[in-house]
Amino acid sequence: MNDREAMQRALHLAESGRGFVEPNPLVGAVVVRDGVVIGEGWHQRFGEAHAEVNAFRNTENANGATLYVTLEPCCHFGKTPPCTDAVIASGVRRVVVAMADPFPKVAGQGLQILRDAGIEVEVGLCEAESRRLNAPYLTLLGKSRPHIHAKWAMTLDGKIASHTGHSQWISGETSRETVHRLRGQMDAIIVGGGTLRSDDPLLTARPVGARRAVRIVVTESGDIPRECQLLRTLDQGPVMFVTANRATPHLSEPGAEVLVADIPGLLEELGRRRMTNVLIEGGAGLLGAFRDLGLIDEVHVFIAPKLVGGDNALSPMAGVGAATIGEGLKLSQWECNASGEDWYVRGW
Repeated sequence: MNDREAMQRALHLAESGRGFVEPNPLVGAVVVRDGVVIGEGWHQRFGEAHAEVNAFRNTENANGATLYVTLEPCCHFGKTPPCTDAVIASGVRRVVVAMADPFPKVAGQGLQILRDAGIEVEVGLCEAESRRLNAPYLTLLGKSRPHIHAKWAMTLDGKIASHTGHSQWISGETSRETVHRLRGQMDAIIVGGGTLRSDDPLLTARPVGARRAVRIVVTESGDIPRECQLLRTLDQGPVMFVTANRATPHLSEPGAEVLVADIPGLLEELGRRRMTNVLIEGGAGLLGAFRDLGLIDEVHVFIAPKLVGGDNALSPMAGVGAATIGEGLKLSQWECNASGEDWYVRGW
């Protein structure tokens, strides 16, 4: 196993922590001697041992070996002791790190501690992959707001509903299962007031995922339908209504709250609560508003091989929109895979 293969393995392991470790970063670690893996681990759950410690626990003797880790080892006391202490105590002679950790209490200090201990340190192998893996962590750290995922299902001709408003089901069962897995990784799921009134959604992950999202409705009017499914299922997850209308009535139900704020104010509050991943599920007005504000970080689009047509059939995004095609929001990275009978496009 060469350096790149070992780091790719560490990145794969890190992915296993998604949904369980946030707001901490996803981290994987692999210990290699003479090209053979002798130990590996990942950060499995928030507040528990980090990847390096788990890797060493699974290694009989790391003396003289190389440690591959997807993020700079921490060097401060938090919920766990510094990982730099464990790395030094392990006896490894070399540490290969995908990227430095921009968290202020680390930010290169962990790398320097290892170098001062006489360990050979290399940084930057598979850095782009590590940054994509931890894009939500980096967004929260750098922008003090969650990483925004935008999701929609549409027909091949770009419609999210027919001209009558009918929309169930555009995508197939496989795609809907993917959406539920995605929901299970989120700290919050947001829809607009129109979607609440037309679809009366539950916004839960079925089956329950690693996280139980706060279900959020952004409503300009401040109108709160008291018989909606969200308020009838507070045992399945908290609910927040967000509006700029200060006349909105208070909710007395435990697990339900009203926040008076615009979209930037909402994201500021979610960032204050250390939410890392937030999913925007529609409708077109809300998705368009996030696009117009430049607040979409990642997209999940399910395209069904159907042609609906209709002058009045909705497209995924409303809002003001770009004045020219060149001003459109462009994906810097993307991938497209079959999803049952549909196609799933994911982009950053």
